[in-house]
Amino acid sequence: QVQLVESGGGLVQAGDSLRLSCAASGRISSSMSMGWFRQAPGEEREFVADIRWSGGSTVYGDSVKGRFTISRDNAKNTVYLEMNSLKPEDTAVYYCAARGSGSWRYDYWGQGTQVTVSS
Repeated sequence: QVQLVESGGGLVQAGDSLRLSCAASGRISSSMSMGWFRQAPGEEREFVADIRWSGGSTVYGDSVKGRFTISRDNAKNTVYLEMNSLKPEDTAVYYCAARGSGSWRYDYWGQGTQVTVSS
């Protein structure tokens, strides 16, 4: 099992920056990848970004490319999501998730952290 705990959400103004953290514990493998998703009220869950524990290769959703950066600190088993130039449409609950190698199915999820961007 893998446990994931997000933190860093809050209320910010449009144009501000915010950094989310996801602390992972349990049976973490270097072959795993970590992802960030978000879900706004009444909307489907949206892929935000993904990063491999080993090597650090990244993938981003189209709506956040150039504004958000995913990174990881292997020593701390923590993944970050740096969000810049925030827009009101970025308002959502942000979730951290983990998947094994060779699959894009995320098996482990955190409880989510709310990000609200006011105009």
